[in-house]
Amino acid sequence: MKSKRNLTGFLISMPGVLWLTVFFLIPYLIIILYSFLTPGIYGGVELPFTLAAYTRMLGSAGYWQILWKTVWISLVSTVICLGIGLPTAYFIATSKRSNILLTLIIVPFWTNFLVRIFGWMVILGRNGVINSFLQLIGFDRPLTLMYTPGSVILVISYMYLPYMILPLYSAIEKFDFSLVEAAMDLGAKRTEAIMKVLIPSIRGGIIAGIILVFIPALGSYAIPDLVGGTDGAMLGNLIAKQLTAARNWPSSSAISMIFLLISTLGLLVYMRINKVQTKRRLTVRESYMNEEEI
Repeated sequence: MKSKRNLTGFLISMPGVLWLTVFFLIPYLIIILYSFLTPGIYGGVELPFTLAAYTRMLGSAGYWQILWKTVWISLVSTVICLGIGLPTAYFIATSKRSNILLTLIIVPFWTNFLVRIFGWMVILGRNGVINSFLQLIGFDRPLTLMYTPGSVILVISYMYLPYMILPLYSAIEKFDFSLVEAAMDLGAKRTEAIMKVLIPSIRGGIIAGIILVFIPALGSYAIPDLVGGTDGAMLGNLIAKQLTAARNWPSSSAISMIFLLISTLGLLVYMRINKVQTKRRLTVRESYMNEEEI
C-alpha cells in the first residue's frame, strides 16, 4: 500500500518536475556551461574552458559600479515598497471593503507592463505632464526627471508595489488583533502595540514581500532601459549589451550567475528565518500545552 501511494505521488509530481527541468534547470545549466567557455569568432562559444569571463568581470571597475548601482536601486525600491505597502496592507486588512481595495491593487496587472512604463515616460518626460504643469505655474526650464537613477527607483517601486502589498495583506489578515487590544489594555500605545506585537507576528509576510520585490528589481531590464538611460543602467542592461552589441555569451552568462547567486542567497535566508520562526512557534505551543496539563 505504501509503495502504491509513493508511485501515485511520483506520477502526480512528474509534470511539475519535467516543467521545472526543461524550462529552469536545463537553461541554468547551459548558462553555467557557457560562462566557462571562450567567445567564438561569430558570436558563438567554443572550447577551451576558461575563467576569463569571470576574471574580466571581477577585474572591471565599471562592472563593480553597475553592480553597486543595481543593488542600491533595488534596495531603495524595496524599502520604499515596504514603507508604502505595510500601512496600505494594514488599512486594507482592517477595512470593511477589503475586497474592493484588493481589486484596485490588482487592477494595474490588467495593463501591459510596457504600457505602464510608457505611461511614466509621458508623466516624467521633458514635455511631460509634470514639466508642463510646472511651466504653467512659472518655472522657466523643465526639470530633468527622466534618465536618472531616481526615475528608475520611482518606476520600479510603482511596478512592484503590489508584490509587497499582497503577502503583507495575507499575513495581517490572519493576525489576531485582540493581541493588540490586550497590549493597549496593559498600557501600551497603539503605535507601540503595533510595532511590538503586530510587526513580529507578520515577519514572514514582510520577508516574503521583500524577496518578491528585491529579486525582480535586481533583474530589471525594460525599466532602466526606457526611463533610466545611461545613468540608470543596471546589470540587466549590461547583460543585454553583452549579448547584442559585444555578442559575448560567456561574459553575459558570467554576469547572469551573479543574479543566480544573489537570488539563491535571498531564498536561503528566507528559508532559514522561516525555519527558525516555525521552530520557535512549536516550542511556545509545546510549553503552553505543558502548562495546561500541569
